[in-house]
Amino acid sequence: MGIETTVADKKGTELCELSTRKVTDSNSDTIKTNRRPKKQRRRNKKMQLPVQKLYETCKDVFAIGGAGIVPSTDNIEKLRAVLVIVLDAYKPGFYCVDDIQPDDVGLSPEMPYFRTQSTRRTPAITYLHLFDCDNFSIGIFCLPPSGVIPLHNHPGMTVFSKLLFGTMHIKSYDWVDPVADVPCSTSALNPSQSNAVQHPGVRLAKLKVNADFTAPCNASILYPADGGNMHCFTALTPCAVLDVLGPPYSDPEGRHCQYYLDFPFSDFIVDGIKLPEDQREGHAWLQEREKPEDLAVVGSLYRGPKIVEK
Repeated sequence: MGIETTVADKKGTELCELSTRKVTDSNSDTIKTNRRPKKQRRRNKKMQLPVQKLYETCKDVFAIGGAGIVPSTDNIEKLRAVLVIVLDAYKPGFYCVDDIQPDDVGLSPEMPYFRTQSTRRTPAITYLHLFDCDNFSIGIFCLPPSGVIPLHNHPGMTVFSKLLFGTMHIKSYDWVDPVADVPCSTSALNPSQSNAVQHPGVRLAKLKVNADFTAPCNASILYPADGGNMHCFTALTPCAVLDVLGPPYSDPEGRHCQYYLDFPFSDFIVDGIKLPEDQREGHAWLQEREKPEDLAVVGSLYRGPKIVEK
């Protein structure tokens, strides 16, 4: 069951007919009808839908695509501008207004995707597919309260994530240079961790973000080697996240989604790796893991305004 109404249905198509003006010619008794040309009347075109604008901007920004290819600064700003929040000076109190809002993609927190789930220990997450090609993909993750997208990476990708509504905790990391796996030389300092992780092939990462975010807020941008390439999302309330990946995941091309466990820096002693006491909380050891068995991502039909491919 779902809400079928789209933004296009809500707004409708407003047609304005031009009235006919009668003009009296002072040199004759003839009444002339002055009609505006059809082409001129058609100039009152509908505004471009936000989701269509997003697609066309992505098509331009990721025109030259491929793993590790980061769009130019100008193109990054161009796409950021489509997802940015602005201060609406025409509303009392200067409210924050998103350029892309939930109803622009046919979503609201009352939809079934966002209901609290009592039957599952870990709530299922719904994915709405909007568009994908070799160079980029656009989709929306719908998370009910307590929904979690575990810590995972984005190999060779530039990613724009926009929280459409709700409050979400985001934790993200970047690898610490040099880019090399660091074998653990001793057992875990914590005996309980020693039992849980027998052979921790761990790698050092720096904490980039560890905070709560509430919509409206600006889009986050991560890069192949910066910006928090490995991240984890935890929904504190019903949340919807718009995701743009450039390029998208592709196993044949080596862009596999890898999941991780994270451990405090103090849990392991690793040869040659030392940090000052005041920097340890800002670093962690990441260990590769299989896709969590309790992670359920269910595809569903996107019911918002359709993207017209050009």
